[in-house]
Amino acid sequence: MSAPIRHIVMWRLRGETAEERAEARSRVKTLFEDLKGRIDGLTHIEVGIDVSNVDYACDVVLISEFTDSAALKAYANHPEHLRVREALGDLRIGRFQVDYPSQGPAHDPLVHP
Repeated sequence: MSAPIRHIVMWRLRGETAEERAEARSRVKTLFEDLKGRIDGLTHIEVGIDVSNVDYACDVVLISEFTDSAALKAYANHPEHLRVREALGDLRIGRFQVDYPSQGPAHDPLVHP
């Protein structure tokens, strides 16, 4: 069995005004947090919204952890994840990703019903 995999994604979001960007950030956070407990193998999910407001910062970060690389691969095509991607449409204008073997839980594991 392979090690747990941590999956971190950061986005820059579309928005002409501060209000539009704030709404976009909130939408991303809500949609991804709604995945809790819906995808087998997803053991942790956390979404952070940038508060630094520096021009080089990303708007949102997703920190998630999967039981193994197979679970992460399955997540990419899972209907719930695809639903979120479709709902976000072209809201994301920049995306950065890092996947790496985890040395321990990001936080308390999610409880799956």
